[in-house]
Amino acid sequence: MQQETIVALATPSGAGAIAVIRLSGIDSISIASKVFLSVSGKDLTKQKSHTIYLGDVVDGEKVLDQVLLSIFRNPYSYTGEDVVEISCHGSVFIQQQIIQLLIRQGCRMAQAGEFTLRAFLNGKMDLSQAEAVADLIASDNEASHQIAIRQMRGGFSNEIAKLREELLNFASLIELELDFAEEDVEFADRSQFKELLNRIEHILKRLIDSFAVGNVIKNGIPVAIVGEPNVGKSTLLNALLNEERAIVSEIAGTTRDTIEDELVIDGIGFRFIDTAGIRETADHIEGLGIKRTFEKIEQAQVVVYLFDGLKFKIQSTDYINEIEKVKNKYPLKPLVITINKVDLIEEADIKLIREQLKTLNLKLETISAKNKTGIEELKSSLLSFVNTGVLRNNEAIVTNVRHYDALLKALEETQKVKHGLQSGLSSDLMAIDIRQALYHLGEITGQVSNDELLGNIFANFCIGK
Repeated sequence: MQQETIVALATPSGAGAIAVIRLSGIDSISIASKVFLSVSGKDLTKQKSHTIYLGDVVDGEKVLDQVLLSIFRNPYSYTGEDVVEISCHGSVFIQQQIIQLLIRQGCRMAQAGEFTLRAFLNGKMDLSQAEAVADLIASDNEASHQIAIRQMRGGFSNEIAKLREELLNFASLIELELDFAEEDVEFADRSQFKELLNRIEHILKRLIDSFAVGNVIKNGIPVAIVGEPNVGKSTLLNALLNEERAIVSEIAGTTRDTIEDELVIDGIGFRFIDTAGIRETADHIEGLGIKRTFEKIEQAQVVVYLFDGLKFKIQSTDYINEIEKVKNKYPLKPLVITINKVDLIEEADIKLIREQLKTLNLKLETISAKNKTGIEELKSSLLSFVNTGVLRNNEAIVTNVRHYDALLKALEETQKVKHGLQSGLSSDLMAIDIRQALYHLGEITGQVSNDELLGNIFANFCIGK
């Protein structure tokens, strides 16, 4: 399969200023030379790596486009193979004409992620780095970009590879003991082995714990804005996004369905969900919206519970009871109690509200969504729920579910080895658990892989990458 030369559009489909068509494979330079006429008359097959040429792509006597053609010879290319990149004008017609011409000359259309798959198979990157390429392309905020670029450079995989190598060294000594079982000798220092297992266990637990942060950074943190009808939920969403995203009306029950939009706060992506007001209603459509509100609370990472400051002053006992109900129903869900319309009440009333809510031990923010005051403080409050310290400290962060699953399995096997060591388990039985731990660590970096796994991973890539 890798003997074939593949071709695909490397830039987004559609018209643009330019488009880049990428070829990779043993015949990429010779195939390109058949359809390219350099203005300087140079023979592409004789040119050095990392050079660029101006010329025409021709189909017989017909000129398709004037292009820039770049040559990257193996192994100094993205895929580790000979690579040619043709920068043509961004007409969809021109793109199709050039790709069809290259296919007729012997190329095959690349499959999704096939260029990166070849880079992995040719040792240009390990599997976790290859997966980071897809994450980098999909990153839409500073934090997810930072994590992906760090992983692509090998920060996470280097840590895993080092652990695996150390465990492998001890595994070889344990295996060696099996060859001398009758002589009852120990080649592996048990105290050093115990220290290694403790260290591996500590690092694996830290990486597993980081998934809670990494997953929300990668996918965005869902925040549900909930409360009674007409307390200003839609106005708050508009103020957060700084645009008129939701319909605002004094008529209670205007929002019949959930409205979602995204906002980046200090490099972290948040997905805000404006929900239907919670109240008793005979309206069937509004009732469906309220039902969906509770579904969104279940899915949310953080809940902003919004109250009308004027009403709170009059009905404080009812509101405090309502807050307690929500807190008890979702005990693990971070709640940010937000008092709206504070521009209509006195400072003394705000102070009194704070005193009344103090016993609930919850974050409290005061805003005027209409006047957009207190919005920045609310954003800071939401940001406090994200452990940005791991980003600042350049710690490895797990964002991939496959990696998370492999780490859990590796930890389980490591703990089995540790227990076996403490209970004096025989070397042959310990060796089985060590092999399993090595296997799961190897799954992350691709030292252990199969065609089905690779197919599942690279099928999620875009064609051309």
